Amino acid sequence: ALPGTKVIDRTALILDIFASRAQTHEGRLQVDLAQHEYLLPRLAGQWTHLERLGGGIGTRGPGESQIETDRRLARNRIGKLKKDIEKVRQHRKRYQQRRKRSDLPIISLVGYTNAGKSTLLNKLSSATVVAEDKLFSTLDPITRKIHLNHEREVLLTDTVGFIQKLPTSLIAAFRATLEEAEEADLLVHVSDISHPNRSEHCHAVNEVLTNLGLKQKPKIGALNKIDLLPEEYLPHEDESLISLMNQFHQTVFCSAETGFGIGELINAIDANLD
Repeated sequence: ALPGTKVIDRTALILDIFASRAQTHEGRLQVDLAQHEYLLPRLAGQWTHLERLGGGIGTRGPGESQIETDRRLARNRIGKLKKDIEKVRQHRKRYQQRRKRSDLPIISLVGYTNAGKSTLLNKLSSATVVAEDKLFSTLDPITRKIHLNHEREVLLTDTVGFIQKLPTSLIAAFRATLEEAEEADLLVHVSDISHPNRSEHCHAVNEVLTNLGLKQKPKIGALNKIDLLPEEYLPHEDESLISLMNQFHQTVFCSAETGFGIGELINAIDANLD
């Protein structure tokens, strides 16, 4: 690395992005917890330069007592954050119970990060939710009431985007957010079919859903960003796409950007709630 250059691993990079995207109190708590749990076992490595000095008072190097202090502070902070997040989780549970009493079906958008979930939520609800071409633009769950066919009302929720090899600590930290998917009556798995790694992305999302115990949850596929495919593209001749489609009970080609296929997607959501 170049002198003065910050070197971080993949998890630290994801955490840095998460920290810059969190907008709500809950989101910031979750990021803070994930950061502290990531740093705790790595504190010793940050003090090796002091340990090399040796000596100090008694038999311990000057870095050792500082490490112990940092670890204690980090553990205390982790404990407090977990309590705060549990309070938020209980508040969310009460909110979810009130939603259930409304008898409105709950639809949850899930998918790989940057698949277009927020844009799709905007298109379906005519709402204005931050929808940007960047990773993890949504960290906090966003719920909107939308109308399907025959004025049928449902609640539609956007969730945090998934990523390949998402560290277990991050899944745990964002458990409260991912509970939105657990409470859903139907999952809409949004995939960016213009992405060359779409199959791997789909597998990564399914892996997280399995870890959350949602493998058997009713699910349809929204094959998004079809407008980015070349005009000569023939979906029925693409074996990898056919394999991806076979993972869903029903799939719909759509473009959240142009509106193509949105009507068909609404019909599919409506039909799969009956």
